[in-house]
Amino acid sequence: METPIRLQKYLAMAGIASRRKAEEYIAAGRVKVDGKISTAMGQQIIQGKHTILFDNKKVVAKEQLIYILLNKPKGYVTTLSDPQGRPIVTSLLLGAVKERIFPVGRLDLDTTGALLLTNDGELAQNILHPKYEVYKTYEAEVKGIPSRTAIQSLEQGILLENKKTAPAKIQIKRKNKRNSVIIITIHEGRKRQVKKMFQAVGHPVQSLKRLAYGKLGLDGLAIGKFKILHQNDIKRIFSKENPLQTKK
Repeated sequence: METPIRLQKYLAMAGIASRRKAEEYIAAGRVKVDGKISTAMGQQIIQGKHTILFDNKKVVAKEQLIYILLNKPKGYVTTLSDPQGRPIVTSLLLGAVKERIFPVGRLDLDTTGALLLTNDGELAQNILHPKYEVYKTYEAEVKGIPSRTAIQSLEQGILLENKKTAPAKIQIKRKNKRNSVIIITIHEGRKRQVKKMFQAVGHPVQSLKRLAYGKLGLDGLAIGKFKILHQNDIKRIFSKENPLQTKK
C-alpha cells in the first residue's frame, strides 16, 4: 500500500511551487484531483493512483517517497559521507533503492539496531521534533546493577548539561554480578542521550541497540538488512501505546 501524502506536498515534490505557494494555488481552484477542482488543504492523494492537474496540465512528482527500516550494524556512520572513510549506512542499500534517502536522526558508530531512512523531510522532522513525542526504545547493556534509586532517577528525569531529561520508561531484562541488560524508552533525541543518562547514575553503557520507534520494531529483521515500510508501519511510529510491549 502506498503512503498517502497531502496535495500541497505532492505539488511541491513536482516542482510546481513551495508547499505554502501550492496552498494558494489550491485555494484559487487551479488544482484538480481526478478531474475535480480541489480546494481542501487537508486532501491526501496517492501517487500513481490519483491524477493531479495544475492549470489543466498533468502533474507528476519527480521523486517517489520511500520509507525504510534498517537494522544497523556496528561500524557504520549515520551520515551521507564520512571524511574518515568509514562505511556509511546508505551503502547497505546500494542497488536496491534508487531514491536519494537520508537517515532520520543518528546512531553512534558502535550502536546498532533500528534506523529509519527516507526522502520525506516532513516526516523526518515530525519524528525528530520534541512536540510529537515519538518514543524510541533501546536495549542497553550497562556495567553493574543499577539500584532502585538509580532506576527511579532515570524514570523521573535527571539533570544532563543543565537540563532535566523527560521521564523515561525502564525495564530490567536480565542481570548478573557484572552487568545488567535494561530496556529504556525515551522520546527525546539529545546527542548520545541514553549513554549519558546511564553514565550519570554510575552505570556506563557497554553496548546499545535501538529496538523500535514507537511500536515499529525490528521484528526479526537481520543485522544489516532492511525492509520497505508502508502506511500501517508509519502509523506505528507515532503510536502512544506502551512502547515496552513492542515485539523485539
